[in-house]
Parts: sequence; C-alpha cells; structure tokens
Amino acid sequence: MPQGVGETVTAVHRVAVLAFEGLASFDLGVAAEVFAPPRPELTVPWWYSFAVCAEQPGPLEVVGGFQLVARFGLETLAAADTVILPGCPDIRTDPSPELVEALRDAYENGARLVSICSGAFTLASTGLLDGREAATHWLYADLLRERFPRVRVNADVLYVDGGDVLTSAGTAAGIDLCLHLVRRDHGADIANRIARQMVVAAHRDGGQAQFIERPVPRRIDDDPIASTVQWALEHISAPLTLDQLARRSHLSPRQFSRRFRAATGNSPGDWLLHQRLHASLPLLESTHTSIEEIGRLVGISNAAGFRRHFRHAFGVPPSTYRRNFQSNPDHTISATPRAGLTPDLSVNAADAISRPVA
Repeated sequence: MPQGVGETVTAVHRVAVLAFEGLASFDLGVAAEVFAPPRPELTVPWWYSFAVCAEQPGPLEVVGGFQLVARFGLETLAAADTVILPGCPDIRTDPSPELVEALRDAYENGARLVSICSGAFTLASTGLLDGREAATHWLYADLLRERFPRVRVNADVLYVDGGDVLTSAGTAAGIDLCLHLVRRDHGADIANRIARQMVVAAHRDGGQAQFIERPVPRRIDDDPIASTVQWALEHISAPLTLDQLARRSHLSPRQFSRRFRAATGNSPGDWLLHQRLHASLPLLESTHTSIEEIGRLVGISNAAGFRRHFRHAFGVPPSTYRRNFQSNPDHTISATPRAGLTPDLSVNAADAISRPVA
C-alpha cells in the first residue's frame, strides 16, 4: 500500500504519479510536495496516499544524472483515484499501448487524470482530450494542435479544469493545478495553508502570455507601465479609466494600450477586470460580506455585471463559489478595501508585468 497518510486519517485518496526514463524531477517534486506529506496538523476527514509508478518498477535515470526508484507498476496507477502525468520525455512519440490502456482503465474506474506541462501529449494520446479544452506549455501548443487536432488547445491559461481531466501549462503551473485539486477536495482554507507552507501563492492571476520572454524592469520606477500597474493595484476599488491610467504613465491612451499589451499580453481593461475578480475571491472565501458589496469593494459597482463577469471567468456564479470554498467566515467588510485584497502575486508590479518563463 503506498504510504503518505497520517494515522489519524481513516480514509485515503490514492494519488499515482507516472515515472519514466528522462523524467524531469521538478514535475514529480511538485506532486510529491503537495500530496505526499501526511500533514497530521490538518483537520480533514481524509487525505492522500502517494505512489510513484512506472511501466517497469525499479530504478530510472532522470534528468540531472541521478536515479529514482519507482516502487509500483501500472496496476497501481490504474487503480488510483488521481493520476498525475509529468512532462513526457518525447513529445513526438506516442506512449506505449500498455500505458494508454492503464490510463484509460483508471479513467473508466472513476479516476481524474492530470497532466503537467507536456504531459498533455501523453494524455491526448489516450483520446480522452478529444473535444476538450487543454493547456500545455506555450512552447508546445502548436505541436499539440498539429498532432491532436481534436483537442482544443488553450495556450493562454495556467491550467484547465475539465472535471475529470485536468491539464496545466509549464512546470510551475503544475503547482497551481495541484493546489487547485486540494482546493476542490478540501476547500480554500486547507489549500491556502499548504500554499503558505510551500511559500507559494494560493492563487496566481493571469495566463501564459506573461511568461513569454520579455525583459523585466530593474525597478518599478524605470518603467511607466510597471509603476502604473502598482498604482492601479493600490486603487483597485476606484473607477479607473484608460485615460486616467495613460496619464499616470505620461503616455497617450493609444501608446499606453500598445505598451501595456506588449508587457502583459492583455488589454488594460481585461487586465483590470481580471485583477478585480481575483481580488474578490478572498472576500467570498472568508467573509459574510454580501456579493453586491464585494463587487463594489473590488471596483465593479454594478451587481449584475459583477455576477456576469465572475461566472464568465470562473464558470460558476459568485454564490456557488462561496458555497464551495468558504472557510469559517467570521467577519463582514463594508469599508474601502486595503491594497492587501489584491491577488497574491500582483502586489509587486514588476512581477505582475513580466515573470520568468515557467
């Protein structure tokens, strides 16, 4: 029996990760860090067991010149509740029929299948991504479309939750997706606690456009877009306009829009709406504040508009999101929100504009 569950937990959810020759150890490490530790400090009715599986159990050469020992075979993978597929070693070669069969068996047994980075190629080879939206690293998006034309490739997002089939972008986006799974399973509070232990953000805003190679400003003051982003995040509840943002940057609205899109991959309006919607998440999760007031606090004064934009962005209305993820709300907010209500990774403006390739 795979190990990784504290003695106080009476039920487990079996997580199996595929290992193979040429495995990128970070992909495996992401899954292990989230799902393998027992975490007896968490008050949950069940937790995860964790198994590293391979087509042939035993030692495997992985990237970095060291060996990993996979203790379990494909039969353990096929019996898992969640199967995680790291980036595959060769994106132009199909997996073995035995692996495809084990993945399809796991799916038919009710498992959710999860890919990290180029693991989407392995998942697509099973046919289970046909007709679905899927994410992968932006570098591989065109090839994924070419090899699997029935897959609707989305190269702009960090991950796609298709319910029982989930895909993520570059390696670091696997962290986002694994924390999202914990969030689905145990709620926002547990996912946030794990994120804090890992010293990562519980929510990352934005998509992959921000990771395509661009120079990072040395200081916020060196770049008018970066300084305007910082100012906008500090005034997220204000009725900001394009003209106002352009004036802050000492640029014309047309120049500002062009440079903003080059820096972030989004228009100023889309970016600001995204920031506001993500700023509403901690309020929905941790307060009794009305949905109408939350909309006003994050700068969307029209309640119907807030609900419409929220549903479009997250797939559910804010009331459903609150029911799913609210964790012990103990207060109500009715004052103007602090800058701390902005999303976790948007506090640093230079970081919000341009981050390293993931």
